Amino acid sequence: MACACSSMAIAMKVSQYCVLFATLIFLLLNCCESSYGEFTVEMKQMITNNNKACDEIYVVREGETLQTISEKCGDSFILEENPHIHDPDDVFPGLVIKINPFNNR
Repeated sequence: MACACSSMAIAMKVSQYCVLFATLIFLLLNCCESSYGEFTVEMKQMITNNNKACDEIYVVREGETLQTISEKCGDSFILEENPHIHDPDDVFPGLVIKINPFNNR
């Protein structure tokens, strides 16, 4: 009888450890999947932004600033190339500007 009780206790302990192990694996995989997904989204954005070529003539869209256009198109000299822009804060939708991306310099 002592042997059956001991076997039952061992089986319960093994069962508890299996549940604990499975829970840890689940949490670990869930954490990695989330990080991988965020990493993938960030990489796609970087690739898209770096490979997105802007036309030489660019029309400003709603919500854009010279800074966002500069980052998007790879041109940090927008003000120098567009003497008709007197105030960098006075950029509005429909404004036409000249873009000269870094890869064209």
